[in-house]
Amino acid sequence: MTRHPLQRVASPSRSLSALIHILGMVSFMASFSYLHLFPRELHLGFGGAFKFLTIIGLGLALVTFAFGLLADLTLSPSLFRIKNVLSVCSAPLAVLISTLYWGICAINKSLVVPPDMAIPVLPDVGFHAMPAIMLTLDLMFLSPPWTVKGYGAMTISMTIAFFYWGWVELCFSKNGWYPYPIFEILNTWQRVLLFTFSALLMTGSTMALKWVYGKINSIEKFKKDALRPLKDE
Repeated sequence: MTRHPLQRVASPSRSLSALIHILGMVSFMASFSYLHLFPRELHLGFGGAFKFLTIIGLGLALVTFAFGLLADLTLSPSLFRIKNVLSVCSAPLAVLISTLYWGICAINKSLVVPPDMAIPVLPDVGFHAMPAIMLTLDLMFLSPPWTVKGYGAMTISMTIAFFYWGWVELCFSKNGWYPYPIFEILNTWQRVLLFTFSALLMTGSTMALKWVYGKINSIEKFKKDALRPLKDE
C-alpha cells in the first residue's frame, strides 16, 4: 500500500487512515441526520443548531475528516497539511466539549440539557464523545507532530472561546433565549469567568494531547513541552 508522505503510521497508513476518516465521517453525518430527523425547538430561530458549541465542534470535525479522506485518496500533501491545521483547532475543541458536557452532566445535566430536550444514549455519545475519540485517534496515529506551543494554543483557545461568546450573545439578541440553560443563570462577569475557564481548559487539552502524542510515539521533547508549555517561547 502506498504510504502518504506525511503520514504518521508507516504501514498500511493510507488504508488505515482512510478507514478511520470514513468511520468518523459516517458517525458525524449520522449525528447531523439525527438533527433533521428529530428537530427540537432549541434548534429553531437565528443560528439554527449552530447556536450550540457541540454542533460547531461536530461541523469542524466533519470538515477536518473530509480533508483527511481527500488527502488519503489523492496523496496530496497540501490537503493533508490543511487537515493537520484544522486538527489543531478541532481536536482540542472536541476534547473540551466532551469534558465540559460530561463533567457538567455529572453535576447537573439540566444545566446543559433542558429536561424535556433529553436525547437517547447513542446519539448523545455521537454528539458528545465520538468527535473527541475519532480526532484523538487521528492525531495519535495518523498525523505528524503538532508544532503549536503554549502561547499559540492559548491564543487559539481564547479566540474560539470569546468568538463563541459573541456568537451566543448575537443569537440571544435575535431569539431572546440562550442555547444552554447555564447561560440563563449566569451574569455577565460569571460568563466571562466561564469562557475564560473554558479557554484555559482547551489550552490544557491541547497540551495534554501533545503529551500523550509524545508518550505514544516516544518523543520526550513533546512530553517536556506539554508539561512546561510557556517556557522558552
